[in-house]
Amino acid sequence: MITEIKHVFEKFDFLISPTVPVPPFKFGAKADDPVSFMMTDINTVTANLTGIPAISVPYKITNGLPIGIQIMANHLEEHSMLQAAYALEKTVDLPEVQI
Repeated sequence: MITEIKHVFEKFDFLISPTVPVPPFKFGAKADDPVSFMMTDINTVTANLTGIPAISVPYKITNGLPIGIQIMANHLEEHSMLQAAYALEKTVDLPEVQI
């Protein structure tokens, strides 16, 4: 997986994906279903297993809940990743979400 990621970053500066593969659910909704809850982390596994930096940025609100976009960067590119996250965050106008 690390080799594949290295090849990807030869062509691209960032990888961008949804942070989770499903729409958000209400707080506590999956408390009785830990496997379903853990599966929401599937999109973050790449960064965890390969050791690349990643950040999730709120992108839009769906059904009153925030949806995040994950930005992943090559090793030692945290600064450019944070700049991209900041730029993305500045393009979105999100209302405050009630918890």
